[in-house]
Amino acid sequence: QVQLVESGGGLVQAGGSLRLSCVASGRTFSRYAMGWFRQAPGKEREFVTAITSSDRASVTAHADSVKGRLTISRDDARNTVNLQMNNLKPEDTAVYYCAARIGSFSVSYLNYDIWGQGTQVTVSS
Repeated sequence: QVQLVESGGGLVQAGGSLRLSCVASGRTFSRYAMGWFRQAPGKEREFVTAITSSDRASVTAHADSVKGRLTISRDDARNTVNLQMNNLKPEDTAVYYCAARIGSFSVSYLNYDIWGQGTQVTVSS
């Protein structure tokens, strides 16, 4: 089973960019579908984006609120999944979590059983 560690969060002005990374331990990273979720204070954890495992055709999915601004990618050689965040908005402020599951990806956080510790993203207006 992999373990996940996120990095790259911080404070940025509206319209700015950040790149989050999630590094996985273990040698079976390519078998895992990966997702990014976020949780703002007082709100439920919500889906941001996800990507299939590398043993399947590459497919990604994005929440409507982030389409065209946030992009997921994976680098199996580095056991890493990245989240490039452009044109950030104050409503993107949240703790961002990466998650992993065997099989196809899911847009529901309930279907992921491996989580990182989260990284804070704050967007000022």
